[in-house]
Amino acid sequence: MPQDKQSKKIIAVNRKARHDYFVEDTYEAGIELFGTEVKSLRLGQVNLKDSFCRVIDGELFAIGVHISPYEKGNIFNRDPMRHKKLLMHKREILKLQQYITRDSYTLVPLSLYFSGSNVKMEVGLCKGKKLWDKRESDAKAQAGREIERVTKSRSHRDYED
Repeated sequence: MPQDKQSKKIIAVNRKARHDYFVEDTYEAGIELFGTEVKSLRLGQVNLKDSFCRVIDGELFAIGVHISPYEKGNIFNRDPMRHKKLLMHKREILKLQQYITRDSYTLVPLSLYFSGSNVKMEVGLCKGKKLWDKRESDAKAQAGREIERVTKSRSHRDYED
């Protein structure tokens, strides 16, 4: 396999998704874009916050993904908030649709990245967190940062002695 096919250049990450949801499983999907949208992505002009995915007529769409218009795109620019079609196998889409309707999961875009010359989206099958779950996650993260800070300061003092 050529080297450029294995490289993964991250464009954007939806940090809010990991805060608001428990990510049960992740899937990789291609995304159908126009040329000026890809140029905007190369400049990093995308926002995944408050976006989600929905199955419409057996096809998967990312809704709420904002790709800013390309500065030099003039008449070729598209609506920044248009629904972007995601490319996955039909059986995967049907499986995800069953999870969404039957088990009250939701599909959330987690990240957008270049895989070689193709743009891919990592989609997470998620369950919503309750307020106490968010507090618990924040407390664990805070404790981890505190431990990291203390160990760093101790190792720093060891070098000084």
